[in-house]
Amino acid sequence: MRVGTPGFSGQRLREAREARGLSAISVSELAEVSIQAVYHYEAGRMSPSPEALERLAVAVNMPATFFLLPERPNTRTSPEFFRSMSAATKGARNRARRRLRWLRDIEEYVSDFVALPDPNFPDLDLPADPILLSDNEIEQAAEDLRRYWRMGDGPIANMILLLENQGAIVGRDRLGADTLDGLSQLDTQDGRPYMVIGIDKGSPARWRFDAAHELAHTLIHAKVRSESLDRPEVHRKIEQQAHHFARAFLLPLEPFGDELFGVSLDAFRSIKPKWNVSIATMIFRAHDAGLMSEDTERKLRIGISRNKWRTTEPYDETTEAEEPRVLRQSFELILNARDQTPADITGRIGLPSPTSRR
Repeated sequence: MRVGTPGFSGQRLREAREARGLSAISVSELAEVSIQAVYHYEAGRMSPSPEALERLAVAVNMPATFFLLPERPNTRTSPEFFRSMSAATKGARNRARRRLRWLRDIEEYVSDFVALPDPNFPDLDLPADPILLSDNEIEQAAEDLRRYWRMGDGPIANMILLLENQGAIVGRDRLGADTLDGLSQLDTQDGRPYMVIGIDKGSPARWRFDAAHELAHTLIHAKVRSESLDRPEVHRKIEQQAHHFARAFLLPLEPFGDELFGVSLDAFRSIKPKWNVSIATMIFRAHDAGLMSEDTERKLRIGISRNKWRTTEPYDETTEAEEPRVLRQSFELILNARDQTPADITGRIGLPSPTSRR
């Protein structure tokens, strides 16, 4: 008779496998178990022996304790919003989705020891159907949020820090897909947003924009129904709206327009260090605001390609990326207070501790 491991969760095995971007057959080869065994483990029809569990843990690069944690309680959340191209695969989305869930696990653990900033996001009176949401309402939402947070109209010094100070939980991670830039989700019980910014490609200015893009979903798409996101035309619409909001929030029209001494690449390049957004984003914003014609925008975008600025623009290599601080500093407080050890942390959340990496 085969001896299994009491408390083993097949659901967590699948979660870890998808988070690592591994197929079932890859896990079977790495852990030296049959592919049928992996399927049975994940379905809960079989439990691995302690020895097999250790090999599975190594295969998916997770502590063995992860697979012995209880199932999570259900929480009420808004839909998951992916900033992705249509070419993003189901596997890439699953990988990102699992990592967003881990971010929530970390926050839930940390909040038992540290008082995190309360969520402070206004409930705007906007249509639940994104098809009915107008460009003027998006512009107004960006202006209203700046007023609500008492920010003024100037450049944002640190977008990630701003979000964290207002109660968002932000992580930066490699999502394993060039077609996926990030994702976010709102906990509808306490109004706290969770955001993962993908860093597989891009630049500090691009990542700031991604953070503002995810903020848009939190604010203007909080009431969108999950089933509507399966419609390609709706997904395209909400992505366009999030882009529009991000540009309006990062670049308030009046001060941004006053900064421009002309609609040329040199003009945009000269003010990039102040606003810390990409030249491409500024061109789109100027077009949104009617500061240039379609023909001028087309010529400027051709100029970006000619200068080989599609992937790396001026100042990108000398600008420091904004890093999330709240969770890292919370772990430092917990460990310095000796309330928990790294082993305690791993035992509670099942993830590698902040002071060790498998």
